[in-house]
Amino acid sequence: MAVKKLRPITPSQRHTIVDSYDDITASRPEGSLVVRLKRSGGRNNDGKMTMRYIGGGHRRMYRMIDFRREKHGVEGIVKTIEYDPNRTSRIALVFYKDGDKRYILAPNGLKVGQKIVSGGAAEPEIGNALFLKDIPLGTLIHNVELRPGQGGELARSAGTYAQLAARDGKYAVIKLPSGETRMVLTACLATIGTVSNADHIQESLGKAGRSRWMGRRPRVRGVAMNPVDHPMGGGEGRASGGHPRSRKGLLAKGYKTRNNKTTDRYIIEKRKK
Repeated sequence: MAVKKLRPITPSQRHTIVDSYDDITASRPEGSLVVRLKRSGGRNNDGKMTMRYIGGGHRRMYRMIDFRREKHGVEGIVKTIEYDPNRTSRIALVFYKDGDKRYILAPNGLKVGQKIVSGGAAEPEIGNALFLKDIPLGTLIHNVELRPGQGGELARSAGTYAQLAARDGKYAVIKLPSGETRMVLTACLATIGTVSNADHIQESLGKAGRSRWMGRRPRVRGVAMNPVDHPMGGGEGRASGGHPRSRKGLLAKGYKTRNNKTTDRYIIEKRKK
C-alpha cells in the first residue's frame, strides 16, 4: 500500500496526499455481509443535537466484521482485499470450507489465496488467530480481546499493533500502541501481524470539501463563541479564553477524566503522555 501526491492543477490539490489503493482487489462488497448504516446527524431520538459538527457525508453501507474469529479449526481462503469506508484499515473477505463467508481485518502482508485459521491448533502466521497462551513471546499482534469470547477491541486501526511481552500465570503482559503495558487473560484471542494500510497517517485531505464528504462539519473554536455558548467565549478583542475547558465546563488538556478504577489493577505501566 502506498500514497500518492497529486499534481497541483487546482489550489486544493497542492497539499492533497491520497491513498493509491494499489492493494484493493475488489470494487464491490459481498452483498450478504453489508447492512444499511443510518445517519443521525448528531441528533438523538428527540431530534435534539447532542453531538456537534456531525452531518452530511457520502452514504455508506456497513461491512459486518468478524472480530471474534470463533470459527476454530475451520480453514478459510482469502478471496479479496477490500476498502472499508467505516475504518482506516483494509478488510479481507474470507471463504471458509464449510461455506461461510466473513470479513476480517486485513493484516499487513495478507495476500489473496492465502489460507488462514483460528484456534489452538493454528500456527503463529500472518492472519491466524490464536489464544495468547499459544503465541510466542515478542510476537506482534492486533485485534486483541479484553475478555474471552467478546471479540477483539485493542489495536484495530490502520498500522497499529500490540506486542506480547511476557506471561505470568493466567495473564499475558501486552504492550499497547499507546505505550501502556497491561495484563490480559491468556484465554483471550489475538490475531498475528500488524494492521494493514500503515501509510494512512501520511494522507492529507487537502481541502475542506473532502472533510464534508466524510460527514464532518466545520468545528468552531470555543474562544470564538459568545459567553452564552462556551465557558471560553466572550471577552474584549482576541481574549485567550482562560484555562481550556469543555463546553460543559470540565477542565481539558491535563485534567484526568479516567474513572474506570476497576481495571487499574491490570495496568502495569500507564500510557505515555
